[in-house]
Amino acid sequence: MTEVAAPELKRAVESQHGGTATLVQAVPVREEFEGKTVWDGVVHVFDLAGHPNAKRAYAWSYERPDGKRRFFAVLHIPPIDSPVNAVRAAIVAEARANQ
Repeated sequence: MTEVAAPELKRAVESQHGGTATLVQAVPVREEFEGKTVWDGVVHVFDLAGHPNAKRAYAWSYERPDGKRRFFAVLHIPPIDSPVNAVRAAIVAEARANQ
């Protein structure tokens, strides 16, 4: 998967959720479901200032089959407490949206 630069993910966090995002770290995440890899990439962790409910956010993107890029920005609000859980929540949300 082709990764995007942290500044693009910072913009995604800020445009989707508001506040000011500051990169903390980038974490490799590999998620499997029923023996198949459903996500294998890097999740960027941002501190988030000025948001009323979250102090942290997780962001990543992937290139869709049509060549367009899909951005994810997930807030650190329970039960989301890690990059892995952010990816899992996004996968579940996309699966439900496509049903």
